[in-house]
Amino acid sequence: MPRDSRVEARTERGRVSGRMEPVDGPSGGCARVAAFRGIPFARPPFGALRFAAPEPPEAWDGVRRATEFGPAVPQYDRMNPVGPAADSADPAPDCLTVNVWSPDPGAAGLPVMVWFYGGAYVFGHAGDPVYDGSLPAAGGVVVVTFNYRVGMEGFGHIAGAPANRGLLDQIAALRWVQENIAAFGGDPARVTVFGESAGAGSIAALLATDAAAGLLRRAVAQSVPGSYLTPALAADVASAVAARLGRAATADALRTTDPAALVRAAEEVFADREKQADRWGALAHAETVFSPVVDGVMPACVPWDAVERGAARGIDLLLGWNRDEYRLFMAKRGEFGRVDEQRAGWALEVFGAAVGGERAYRDACPGLGAEELYERVCSDWLCRVPTLLLLEAQAAAGGRAFAYELGWPAPVFGGRLGACHGLDVPLVLGTLDAPTARRMLGPGPSAEAAELSRRMRAAWVRFAETGDPGWPAYGTGGRPTRIYDRNDTLAEDPLRPSRELWERTGFKVLGLESADG
Repeated sequence: MPRDSRVEARTERGRVSGRMEPVDGPSGGCARVAAFRGIPFARPPFGALRFAAPEPPEAWDGVRRATEFGPAVPQYDRMNPVGPAADSADPAPDCLTVNVWSPDPGAAGLPVMVWFYGGAYVFGHAGDPVYDGSLPAAGGVVVVTFNYRVGMEGFGHIAGAPANRGLLDQIAALRWVQENIAAFGGDPARVTVFGESAGAGSIAALLATDAAAGLLRRAVAQSVPGSYLTPALAADVASAVAARLGRAATADALRTTDPAALVRAAEEVFADREKQADRWGALAHAETVFSPVVDGVMPACVPWDAVERGAARGIDLLLGWNRDEYRLFMAKRGEFGRVDEQRAGWALEVFGAAVGGERAYRDACPGLGAEELYERVCSDWLCRVPTLLLLEAQAAAGGRAFAYELGWPAPVFGGRLGACHGLDVPLVLGTLDAPTARRMLGPGPSAEAAELSRRMRAAWVRFAETGDPGWPAYGTGGRPTRIYDRNDTLAEDPLRPSRELWERTGFKVLGLESADG
């Protein structure tokens, strides 16, 4: 068969044509996977459907060409300002699309892995090269990636529109998988969702959402952020964005606005967010002003409360964090070597635990300098403690969960980034040469990075296949945690000091305990 030969599959809405493409096999050598790109799972969310729940796509006649990624949803990508998703606010058709990589479309019953991209709930595009699914697919699973609405389009709390439209898009994509993945060799009963940052936060929110029940068997959440907003706080943010355009934050008032103008208005609010500290609390200092809204339905409550009540008891979880999460944001702000005691005290007050957080952290970490203390509390607040809360909740509910920590330092800047936020993405997907990855790994990834990537990817695929990544479950006689570094080890409760601090002093959930009342 020619290396780029055509391959077809029949979906519920019509036939699609993809390509057989070469890819490096998991054990060396060259394999081939079938790649299908840009298949619509919902109608374009513009015109009368703007700010609406996703609608199923229209059927088509003949064979639809599925060799190009669909356009990005309206957004501005702060991490890649010159990339393909930079200012994709033009309402092009069919931006709500899925992409599928299959090792054998003619097979039956292959495990399925569905990727949820991150991006602070304001950017992300499944067509970014760092999200290519061909290498995991070469390991024997069907991989799906997809676009979902972000920013005001997806998470703005707009009167007259359903809340959490980005989550609704994700559920629609998972329903597409249930209805269609068998045509690509996948088993709809063996679906594992996996995602990072906002993608992981979305996955956690779906665990607390009844509408997602039955759509997934396993879940991998990498660096879960703890940001979930009250309706009141989210509505205040949406009003601030709409006011930049001289409009009310209602679906009727905003439906005819230029998507690019709405994106710019949201970015202006983000840039000025610290001026709202009296109203928005910690949100005014966070990396985004958008997050899932806890409206009592979707999600019904914050994820760790739902999981503790048994919402994920029948779902295997793989949950982890990066050791130096916040260093990415410190590098963006030029804070290395510039954090003094005053800045550290500010972070402890804003991001510390709800009761006595500043004193508790200082007492527990007497040997840490100002910059180390600042980084620790911000990393705990951003991702590490929310991930631990989910682990503890799943163990308490009698469900299965596995913990990991990425400790391997990114080699750029002399290792100063450490195991920073986002480093896990190219390692898990094997996309070490993608432009985003090169910013952390440098040009031409090292043999060490490639080997670490192989080990992590193999564990994720094994988890999707069996529910066991290869180490003991969390809460089974302890808190065993796989440490991914130059040499992998198994540690017992590596974040014990942070866990005990938060257990003693409480956890300040962004939005739910903020100054909006």
